[in-house]
Amino acid sequence: MLFDRKNLSNAQLIQMYRSLVYPRLIEEKMLVLLRQGKVSKWFSGIGQEAIAVGATLALQQNEWIMPLHRNLGVFTTRQMPLHQLFNQWQGNQNGYSKGRERSFHFGSRAHHICGMISHLGPQLAIADGIALANKLGQKEKVSLAFTGEGGTSEGDFHEALNLAAVWDLPVIFLIENNGYALSTPTNEQYRCINLAEKAKGYGIEGITIDGNNLLTVYDTVRGVRDYCLKNQKPYLIECATFRMRGHEEASGTKYVPSALFELWEKKDPVANFEQYLIGESVLTEEEIGSVRDSFKAAIEEELKLADAKALPLVVDTAVEVSDVYAPHEQVDLFYTADSNVSEKRFIEAVKEGLQQSLRLHDNLLIMGQDIAEYGGAFKVTEGLLEEFGKDRIRNTPICESVVVGAALGLSLEGYKSVVEMQFADFATMAFNQIVNNLAKLYYRWGQQADVVIRMPTGGGVGAGPFHSQSNEAWFTHVPGLKVVYPATPADAKGLLIAAINDPNPVLFFEHKALYRSLSAPVPDKSFEVSIGKARWVQQGDDIAIITYGMGVIWAEEYAASHPEVSIAILDLRTLLPLDYEAIKEAAESTGKVLVLHEDTLTGGIGAEIAAWIGEHCFNRLDAPVTRCASLDTPVPFNKDLEANFMAHARLETCIRNLLNF
Repeated sequence: MLFDRKNLSNAQLIQMYRSLVYPRLIEEKMLVLLRQGKVSKWFSGIGQEAIAVGATLALQQNEWIMPLHRNLGVFTTRQMPLHQLFNQWQGNQNGYSKGRERSFHFGSRAHHICGMISHLGPQLAIADGIALANKLGQKEKVSLAFTGEGGTSEGDFHEALNLAAVWDLPVIFLIENNGYALSTPTNEQYRCINLAEKAKGYGIEGITIDGNNLLTVYDTVRGVRDYCLKNQKPYLIECATFRMRGHEEASGTKYVPSALFELWEKKDPVANFEQYLIGESVLTEEEIGSVRDSFKAAIEEELKLADAKALPLVVDTAVEVSDVYAPHEQVDLFYTADSNVSEKRFIEAVKEGLQQSLRLHDNLLIMGQDIAEYGGAFKVTEGLLEEFGKDRIRNTPICESVVVGAALGLSLEGYKSVVEMQFADFATMAFNQIVNNLAKLYYRWGQQADVVIRMPTGGGVGAGPFHSQSNEAWFTHVPGLKVVYPATPADAKGLLIAAINDPNPVLFFEHKALYRSLSAPVPDKSFEVSIGKARWVQQGDDIAIITYGMGVIWAEEYAASHPEVSIAILDLRTLLPLDYEAIKEAAESTGKVLVLHEDTLTGGIGAEIAAWIGEHCFNRLDAPVTRCASLDTPVPFNKDLEANFMAHARLETCIRNLLNF
């Protein structure tokens, strides 16, 4: 192994050696503790430490890194205390994730490290968002994301590199190619010779280097960082390496030919660098031994400190539940009788909410397909480009997953963002980012995800199975998300402004059929409607209809055409969290409840509401809770078939059956 020190001093080389050997010695100790049952799982990076250490040393301390589970060297090089890391690995209360996460599935804002999730691709998208924030803020900073050779087979790899190239983002994508994705060898992962060749397909530069050579990694990343900043472009680095342990310790290594171990043992990054330092008279064997001994002693002291500081785990349900969302004191600034109001269509109310929020928050971006010059598929964002410019009203490629991940990255750097799904149906392409990254982020390591996703939804417009789904119930099952679904222009504006002001991830559903068909008075000024508070549309004595979105319109129309029936109508407005007090009031005030929604019947939010009422209000009911929902089929294209599909087709029957019970 050839080392080129260039202009590095002896002191710098010694410090780099100390940074390299420290994670190796920690890992060796962890393997002992694993056998003793003192840690439950370990993903070893033995054999590839030079990549994490060299890359981290080459960056500034305030530049974000997106590591994976084999990058202990990132954490130690950023000077994270071992005793707290050990408490993290043991699942203790005073670990970085309060016992809620395993191994390296956590981050630290103070150390500019973004915690990974088990799905490996999303880290790349987050790096895009951070790089965008740096670019917008004209900061001389890059972001760096790790991935493995197996991770390059994921769609997020393609999306992240493509978006970074299209937007000219200063981001470094670093591939640790250790030959195996768990047990799957590279010849079953891709057909190119080197993964760095993939860079050409995105119009960016790439290079393959020896990932076991600390000085090569350090010098390459440092030079690439300069390139990214100077040219405001991304770069792909492939580091050839090998892990000397299994994917994780329980996996073993039987699937790896023994000859590979013999080959790569000769390329050990620590042993080779030690021999180089001895050969250069930078350190003697005795001094290297002294460094190792001092670190071993320090590790033992840190483990004792970890035991001393370990807090007994206190299982507190209230704390667990409260930590699902980042704290937010919402101000309910609904309009008053003397407010200036104007007649606005639903679509105009949404647009005005965006426009006034953009004026209030200079750190707010809107991202989505065709939203800039074209104004979006439904023209909601038409005209915003002219006022706020392309930096803040950003067209994206067709890449829902990476855009949501980039929004999360923007949040790490203090930006707010609104992502427009062209249709709510297309959120499936970003499902992982939404339910596993955005939703769980605050609970896992206390980092807020300040992101709103606009979801044009619903049928009745003859758009067929893939542009008409009501998929809100998919997300109401996910702790950490807020799900909002307004039914009036005023609520559309007020709830959207509230969602943007909220630091938590909010899915904001907008019924497409209401965009231009519904008009009502809306306050001209900016105002909020409280998320989590239902609205009484009208009071009644015979039955209560609990509904939201288009269901509110159907319920109002039915009540207006049947004055002989006294109908209470409750508009939920927010589906997560639900306003259970209002639901209870609706159930107890009439004794007969109909839950109405456009979504299909099975597994819809109506099932949750009906179950809750049955559990908490049973003794006040005069009839079983009735659900009125759409058919359990995909949404058909033909207008007559679609009309039959809709819950509206069964509303009359459901109400009559409930009244006659």
